[in-house]
Amino acid sequence: MRVDLFDFELPPERIALRPARPRDAARMLVVTGEGRFEDLTVGDLPNLLRAGDVLVFNDTKVIPAQLEGRRGEARIGATLHKRIGLRRWQAFVRNAKRLREGDTVEFPAAVSAVAEQRHEDGSWTLAFLGEEPVEVLLERAGQMPLPPYISGKRTTDEADREDYQTIFAREKGAVAAPTAALHFTPELLAALDRAGIGRETLTLHVGAGTFMPVKADDTADHAMHAEWGRIDATTADRLNAVRSAGGRLIAVGTTSLRLLESAADESGAIQSFEGDTAIFITPGYRFRAIDGLMTNFHLPRSTLFMLVSALMGLERMQAAYAHAITTGYRFYSYGDASLLLPDKD
Repeated sequence: MRVDLFDFELPPERIALRPARPRDAARMLVVTGEGRFEDLTVGDLPNLLRAGDVLVFNDTKVIPAQLEGRRGEARIGATLHKRIGLRRWQAFVRNAKRLREGDTVEFPAAVSAVAEQRHEDGSWTLAFLGEEPVEVLLERAGQMPLPPYISGKRTTDEADREDYQTIFAREKGAVAAPTAALHFTPELLAALDRAGIGRETLTLHVGAGTFMPVKADDTADHAMHAEWGRIDATTADRLNAVRSAGGRLIAVGTTSLRLLESAADESGAIQSFEGDTAIFITPGYRFRAIDGLMTNFHLPRSTLFMLVSALMGLERMQAAYAHAITTGYRFYSYGDASLLLPDKD
């Protein structure tokens, strides 16, 4: 499909630079296959789902993967986006033209890495020196990797270390937050429990590729960056049991959705999964594993806007986003939410 079909104009003032407080006070646009849009809040979620439904969360934890360093006199910025070995990470590099294979980049706090290999997409393999775990080095030298549409407008600060982490964060390895889950609070989880709505977790380490624009003119020519994920067999069995009993699986975030769809077989049964996924969901895709999606509002021409358009229909999502812009919803990682519930045949 033509990528320009997924374009839209977003006023800059609609981009949220801080999250709502409390988190579950964020607005939420409810979109079904037909009918009017509903303007509610995340706190209304227990009243919108049914007892027996299950929300599926991503328990990945964001690491301080943004590094600023030098190679000689040249400033080098690096955003780690995928672990490829014990001490090796693939990274997007700023000022990469000043870097050569074999160069050592010096970061703060006595952290350094060798630029081992440049990849076709322009990213680099960085091999960190020393014996300390790379996660320890990043805690010392790195910053939270806020999306460019936030970091370009303000500096990252101490509040972001908590704000850009979900309450489910447990498995270290993400360089971007699964932002739909940022809206959840202990109070909201307690209300969901009282309503008989269950929850499960899986792990998908979100990469910085989630912020990369689609540069191709046609979706067929776009290559997704792979991300590592895991669903254990016990969790897969419980998820399948929910649907067998008539409950719905509602993915919280596109990361959860993409991993569930990667793990589902042709019949829709979710299998255990561990490894990389580069699934690219565009209109025409047949969803097998999920019955709905809670997600934030996404970038124009992005793979994530393509995904929600595949779930709900392009015209429906164009109308939903136009409504959100007109009525003042806040967009992107720290912004408001949408609940997408497609009509089932």
